[in-house]
Amino acid sequence: MIGFIFILILVGFVAAMVFFVARIQALRNEADKLRLSLEEMDEQAKLIVRTDIELNKTQEELDKKIIGLYALQRISRVISTTMEENQIFKVIAANHLEDLGFEKSCGFLWNEEKKRFSYHLHLNYSENEIQEIETKINNDKYTYLDLLQTQKTISSISLRDGEKIKDINRTFNSIYFIIAPVLPKEGSQGFIFVGTENTDMNPNEGDEELINILAHQLSQALDNSRLFEKTWRAQHDLEKKVDERTRELRHLLEEVKIMSKRKTDFVSSVSHELRTPLTSIKGYASILLAGKLGSVPDEIKERLEKINRHSDELTHMVNDLLDISRIESGKIAMKREPQDLTEIIKLITDLLSVQLKEKNIEVLVDIRPNATTTIADRSQLERVFINLMGNAIKFTPPAGKISVYVRKVGDQQLQVDISDTGCGIPDGEEEKIFEEFYRVDNPINEQVRGTGLGLSLVKHIIAAHGGKIWVKSISGKGSTFSFTLPLKQ
Repeated sequence: MIGFIFILILVGFVAAMVFFVARIQALRNEADKLRLSLEEMDEQAKLIVRTDIELNKTQEELDKKIIGLYALQRISRVISTTMEENQIFKVIAANHLEDLGFEKSCGFLWNEEKKRFSYHLHLNYSENEIQEIETKINNDKYTYLDLLQTQKTISSISLRDGEKIKDINRTFNSIYFIIAPVLPKEGSQGFIFVGTENTDMNPNEGDEELINILAHQLSQALDNSRLFEKTWRAQHDLEKKVDERTRELRHLLEEVKIMSKRKTDFVSSVSHELRTPLTSIKGYASILLAGKLGSVPDEIKERLEKINRHSDELTHMVNDLLDISRIESGKIAMKREPQDLTEIIKLITDLLSVQLKEKNIEVLVDIRPNATTTIADRSQLERVFINLMGNAIKFTPPAGKISVYVRKVGDQQLQVDISDTGCGIPDGEEEKIFEEFYRVDNPINEQVRGTGLGLSLVKHIIAAHGGKIWVKSISGKGSTFSFTLPLKQ
């Protein structure tokens, strides 16, 4: 009985042991799972920390780039409005260059005449330091000239030559740096340096790009300032020349006015002096021709008639000269009244009818209904038509045509066109024919005598009425003389 009980106790003990062993194993399994979970959580925590560090670093870089872009924008705005070259580098140093992330900076331009680099910008360098840097740069100038030649930005992150990096750092007293070429299209070229001695401010490709953009904007600003200076100098020189020329022209104009007055006074005086002896000559010739002093032989009579005819021509020329000088000096008062152009043109046509019939020339007149009346001096206007239509008859061959066309132009004037089918005027002489005593070189002028004063007189009469006169001509096909007259007082 005792043995049986002992066996039962032993079996229970074994069962209990088996249960505890199984339980311990289960707990161990749970512990292993828990340990694995903890290890996974630890790795995740480490990953989160690393990610957070990277995000913070990325955020810092992003903030740095944003600050740099804003600084670049401010610098760009300032230098784009600076038109003086010597001020551009100064405003760069004074306007947020440090916000680009570099505490040191300097800029140099190559002086072709002196064959050396000279500094134009320095930030956080003393005068002694920048002069030492300038000396070192010129001692190794071919390195920096090669930079201008290759037109490439270099930096402590892009250079592969460790010795060159050390040389540049020693030259500029820096640990990290970026050097970008400044390449304006005209004038001196150079480079801009930015650097730092802070080991925590290692530049990256974004910083290099920012400095490259700054150098490009600086190049454009230099081009703009040099173009502005060149334009300003050209304008200043032009204004100076214009002032000098204006003074010269003013002086010449005064001399011309004096000479013109002297000429007018001389012509007027001489014309008056000529009229008296011409009147006497013509008077005596007329007396002799009339036989009041006795009969005159035919040979003498023929010569007296020439004297009489030439006296008339001289008198006519003297009168024209007097009229021109009087109109120029304003001594002739124009009696301006409404005039009927239809009546005046008919009167002049009738007056010239003999010459028209001799050459069988047809006259066509076209006066628009709204252009029949003008304000003018009747006698002077008749002289204009006599001269112009007389010239048209003179230079138009037999069986030709003369056209008179009158129309309104604008609200204040009418225009008269007198056209012929004559020999025309050679190219380049259209303006000259209105000069006093000028005569076109053609066969008709060689055969027919004239003074060369008619068109000059016409021009003065038209100008005295506030109009203008001009001519269009095709050599060998004819001419059209046009002039304007006022419609109203």
